[in-house]
Amino acid sequence: MDTPKSSKLEIIIPAFRGHSQSFLMVLDGISEEDGLKRIEGRTNHIVWMVGNFLDMRYAMGSVLGLNEEFEFKDFFLQGKALDENLEYPSLQELKDSFHKISPLVYNKLLEASDEDLEKAFPMGMNIDFFPETVLNFVGMCIGREDYLCGQIGLMRRILGYEGMKYDFDENMKY
Repeated sequence: MDTPKSSKLEIIIPAFRGHSQSFLMVLDGISEEDGLKRIEGRTNHIVWMVGNFLDMRYAMGSVLGLNEEFEFKDFFLQGKALDENLEYPSLQELKDSFHKISPLVYNKLLEASDEDLEKAFPMGMNIDFFPETVLNFVGMCIGREDYLCGQIGLMRRILGYEGMKYDFDENMKY
């Protein structure tokens, strides 16, 4: 495992890499057509979930100092609600974006210092037990990624796909 500059990220680094793997495995075999299906008109579709996952990656990158812009941000920025009138990007376009941003964010996580992570990052939550810092924002993003992979996994099964396989690619370094 790569060693982060800040020991505060020792739990985040494996989670980030694990989520990268889960993201690709949970999407394995999902057709473009099925990526846009909703259940009884009540759920988000997989494409929206994937875009929201990527919005988290770009947000993490931004708070860590990256200047990369998510080309599809207008669809997904800050959990923007699904709009059935929009033509969303394809799963393949979103996967391409994932492979672009993920190694950049991973490197920023490895390079972050304790001072970088302790910086204030106002989120407007105003919760006593939750200091609004860069570190806690990164933690929130990691939690959201985990949630979204679970949601996509459930959609996989509802749409008739087999459960996600855990075929980790040890050569993928992000």
